[in-house]
Amino acid sequence: MFETKFLYKTRKGKAVVGDSLELMKSMPDNSVNLLMTSPPFALSRPKEYGNKDQADYIDWILEFTKEVQRIITEDGSFVIDLGGAYQKGSPIRSLYNYRLLIRMCDEQGWKLAEEFFWYNPAKLPSPIEWVNKRKIRAKDSVNTVWWLSKSDFPKADVKNVLTEYSDRMKKLIKDSSKYYKPKMRPSGHDISESFGIDNGGAIPSNLLQIPNTESNSQYLKYCKDLGIKGHPARFPSKLPEFFIKFLTDENDLVLDIFAGSNTTGWTAQQLGRRWLAFELDHQYLSASVLRFLDKEPFEDVRPKYEMLQLDKNAEVDAEEFLEQQVLSEPPTLFAGTFASSKTQRKDPSLQKSMHSQPSK
Repeated sequence: MFETKFLYKTRKGKAVVGDSLELMKSMPDNSVNLLMTSPPFALSRPKEYGNKDQADYIDWILEFTKEVQRIITEDGSFVIDLGGAYQKGSPIRSLYNYRLLIRMCDEQGWKLAEEFFWYNPAKLPSPIEWVNKRKIRAKDSVNTVWWLSKSDFPKADVKNVLTEYSDRMKKLIKDSSKYYKPKMRPSGHDISESFGIDNGGAIPSNLLQIPNTESNSQYLKYCKDLGIKGHPARFPSKLPEFFIKFLTDENDLVLDIFAGSNTTGWTAQQLGRRWLAFELDHQYLSASVLRFLDKEPFEDVRPKYEMLQLDKNAEVDAEEFLEQQVLSEPPTLFAGTFASSKTQRKDPSLQKSMHSQPSK
């Protein structure tokens, strides 16, 4: 039995301080629809949020991915964002993210549904030694994002993430006869008349261009007003938004096991999904409640944050500001959380159980 507590909760989710590996071990099999996370990367230099040395990194992460495989549903997905890195003291790239992927598939039986690449045009030039000083390498602006599954056909619907048509495609749809004739192309593609039909948008590519520009967010504004430092390695909400829309349905459960500032949980809630956030660092998770208080006056925000940060036994309902409680029985931590939305609607006792859990 392990000890932990809910730090805060909302109508859709709960944030939990603790070792995510141990927390996952308390969860039932096949209970999470999407696990999306961005663990500390295997960088050559240590960071303040904690990261493993490259030599130990893969074995460390594999402990987590084994448990992830047990708790996601048969048609569920695991999406992991991993930044690239250089070998220590050398302008040669590390292959840690690719080695991890291969070992996950070969040793644990994961299936690579698709590889994505997150291009962040706002990323600062790095590493400074090779890019800025010696000018012998280009700026590293792309993260690898592996979409993995237990089965060949995880739940997915690309219609939920269609992108805007290009200007050329818009013209073609408006009057296809002016721009092309249905025929077999030299490439072997049979371009039929249906090519000019408006399907509501274009199918996205696996190159996701999403700038990470959160400097003006309410979360960081509150952090500044409170005199605290926000999490230094936040990904933009558009990144989890894409995968949550693509791979889940409303009321599905989304989990982030390296939650940080809880961008994933906040995004899941905006999209009508249930969420869980696990984070080892109490201070980071305390500050993440600020994402859910963005419509409240600052004078109401401060006491809620201070309660979470200063009182280790405090629990806050981020939306209702319930009275403090102390979590006592870890086996009931996730009661009601994993019941399907359909079951909850049919069984009022389950619904009551879910909302009566101590908040995280």
